[in-house]
Amino acid sequence: MLVTMLVVPEQREQGKNGLLFPQVLKPGAASSADVNSLVAAIKKDKDWLEQQLALYGALLLRDFGVHTAEDFNAVVEAFDYPELPYIGGAAPRFKVVGRVYTTNESPPDQLVPFHHEMAQVPEYPEKLFFYCEVEPAEGGETPILLSHLIYERMAKEWPEFVEKLQKEGVLYTRVLPEGDDLSSAIGRGWQSTFLTTDRLEAEKRAAKLGVRLEWLSEGGGVKTVTGPIPAIKTDELRHRPVWFNSIVAAYTGWKDSRNDPEKAVTFGDGTPLPKDAVLACLKVLEEEKVSIPWRHGDVLMLDNNAVQHSRKAFVPPRRVLASLAK
Repeated sequence: MLVTMLVVPEQREQGKNGLLFPQVLKPGAASSADVNSLVAAIKKDKDWLEQQLALYGALLLRDFGVHTAEDFNAVVEAFDYPELPYIGGAAPRFKVVGRVYTTNESPPDQLVPFHHEMAQVPEYPEKLFFYCEVEPAEGGETPILLSHLIYERMAKEWPEFVEKLQKEGVLYTRVLPEGDDLSSAIGRGWQSTFLTTDRLEAEKRAAKLGVRLEWLSEGGGVKTVTGPIPAIKTDELRHRPVWFNSIVAAYTGWKDSRNDPEKAVTFGDGTPLPKDAVLACLKVLEEEKVSIPWRHGDVLMLDNNAVQHSRKAFVPPRRVLASLAK
């Protein structure tokens, strides 16, 4: 593939191999910077791009002439991965075109904490695509980090906490409104979460995800309980354990008029998580993150088994779109 590896100031060496994270690619001198050329190159050199993703965990494609949501959809479709329906996710989001959706529609002053996409349900996307259609006026980065580094540090610094997580797993509890609440980062209603307005059908779809529903008597909402599910998994491609959970996201960010974040996630046996350990993990996440400012046309591809992401608060305008793949 005719590309040049670009170095940006925010990249950092990760682990012992000295590779810069993430890998940033731009068109080579002999390549055309237009989306049709990019789509053709993806189809021709998909194996090479997958090798790069396996090596780095994240690829940022910059200056490839991806100008619209339709262009982004063409890029996603060029990879030819099966689409994963957004069933069971917490964030309010809406379809834009084809396989492209908005990202979290929560207010711009709200931080979206680090997480693996849909780590709180058994079926989650293998790969994530993000696209910057409108650059933020200020802030609004999508910080990323390698999850195995979080596991390594937590296992060293909080061994008893990690040991219990490995033994018990975690339970996630969240109260969903009937319809979407755009004032909340976790305000996706049960009707859009399970893609139905029928309660019985919602129960069937929830059960397939390992989610139990408890209908509330007031307001049409529902309490969801997921788990116990593992908090630490093995990245089978790279043969290493990863911090594959939404513990910090739930404990610090699942807060709105319906939800108490400290009750949103517990050990799998129902006992509370130690607050000091969770806050220590938050500090580790902040220390390991990489935040590259968005540019119009950027396409970010993540291996969801290896990389966590978040969202910084921002000053509008900002429009970042996403697509999920199996």
